[in-house]
Amino acid sequence: MPLYEHVFIARQDLSSAQAEGLIEHFSTVLSDHGGKVVDQEYWGVKTMAYKINKNRKGHYAFLRTDSPAPAVQEMERLMRLHDDVMRVMTVKVDAHEEGPSAQMQKRDDRGDRGDRRR
Repeated sequence: MPLYEHVFIARQDLSSAQAEGLIEHFSTVLSDHGGKVVDQEYWGVKTMAYKINKNRKGHYAFLRTDSPAPAVQEMERLMRLHDDVMRVMTVKVDAHEEGPSAQMQKRDDRGDRGDRRR
């Protein structure tokens, strides 16, 4: 089955428990349609570059999935209809990276970037 990565932003006035509940809800939608969630991460509340629906911040969530295309389309459809979800982005990937995403890594764990004082 194809591999996908999904990021969605939920409204800032939700609690973190409600935001994580959205992750579980959309994971069950995928599993009901024959897909499976390989990994999920809750990135927390982050400030956005510009306002979306009068919100300056949002709860960010990340899912790595192994799902057929109809399951992904149904999940995206439900995400776009959900009142608490502001933005959705889905990317098809060739392979999932091992370990946590770049958002979850500590700054010192990201590797040596070299001397930037030029």
